[in-house]
Amino acid sequence: MLVYEYKLDGSKKQYAAIDEAIRTVQFIRNKSLRLWMDGKNVSQNDLQTNCAVLAYEYPFARRLNSMARQAAASRAWFAISRFYENCKSKKPGKKGYPTFQHNNRSVEYKTTGWKLDKTGRHIIFTDGCGIGRLKLVGNPNQRIQEFPLKLIKRVRIVRRADGYSCQFCVDTERKVEHVVSGKQLGIDVGLKAYLTDSKGRTVENPRHYRKAESRLKRLQRRLSRKHKKSANRKKARKQLAKQHLKVQRQREDFARKQANALVSSHDLIAYEDLQIKNMVRNRKLAKSIHDAGWGIFLQWLKYYASLHAIPVIAVPPHYTSQKCSDCDTIVHKSLSIRTHICTGCGVVLDRDHNAALNILSKAVNGTEGHSGTSGHVPQNASGDLASTASSKRRRGKSGR
Repeated sequence: MLVYEYKLDGSKKQYAAIDEAIRTVQFIRNKSLRLWMDGKNVSQNDLQTNCAVLAYEYPFARRLNSMARQAAASRAWFAISRFYENCKSKKPGKKGYPTFQHNNRSVEYKTTGWKLDKTGRHIIFTDGCGIGRLKLVGNPNQRIQEFPLKLIKRVRIVRRADGYSCQFCVDTERKVEHVVSGKQLGIDVGLKAYLTDSKGRTVENPRHYRKAESRLKRLQRRLSRKHKKSANRKKARKQLAKQHLKVQRQREDFARKQANALVSSHDLIAYEDLQIKNMVRNRKLAKSIHDAGWGIFLQWLKYYASLHAIPVIAVPPHYTSQKCSDCDTIVHKSLSIRTHICTGCGVVLDRDHNAALNILSKAVNGTEGHSGTSGHVPQNASGDLASTASSKRRRGKSGR
């Protein structure tokens, strides 16, 4: 499934109609959730059939396309089914009991209620919400009109701080031909450096939030001084939301480019299976961990690896920083110690570089870890690792 996104250009009246459609979706979703809470043995089909009842009782719900109403009910069922799955799998902590939504930002159409013009530059919404004809503004290389209409399974309008966007979900697969390089790589993510690989290369941490923090604080103070129901408060809130959106996009763009570069040039990638959810409980490091965006980076890493059909292996983080990558001697050190000096063989390496070598060793040996894309490791992986590790050891010993 590919998603093509365009900016929407319309009038204030059309934007108001979109907001009304979004509120209707939220209403149907919450009503479906209430039906499940009050009833017994309520199924997904019961939520779907209840959409017709809501359309009969509420005229504003009737104006929304029937498939869009069903998509709203499906959102409620998605939250319910996720709660059931967490209970069955005995997930530790909170199970995610479904809650009512108060700030919905999108409306989703299926195969009806919309149509494209012949040029593909405008989209027309034909239901009773009164949205009408909107201009699609985006990359000219993205030509949604080249796909048959039967492949477009979803059309979603999304409201963000900088305006409205339209997403087309196309039922097709992206094909990428991977160029075999014969290289394997272990990566260790961190806060001082964004990542350090098993070849000793580091990527500087961009710290997008830290750089924008002073402006965000200033906008937040400006927002807090405004009266709650004033027009100036709405303007200040929009400015603050735009700045947060900019930081979010910067972080994701950086993570995406780094992941694509790594996957394109290697045949196997290993990383630490960090429990980020538990790590951010440290109040001294939580902001820096969130700012680094390790979770987004790993998501994109797995996505590009699936396109290139290469294995991405997650290994346990136990002793990756304490164990010597040359002789397996355990050298205990605190987080403040950034250099690994082995007491057994005398090898001297950067702490993160040593950890990256251990991560790659665990992945290639196959004794620990699990694959994020495929369940196998290439047969020549151990041979490539031996040559890589031996060259690193020679450089480490010669430099001591």
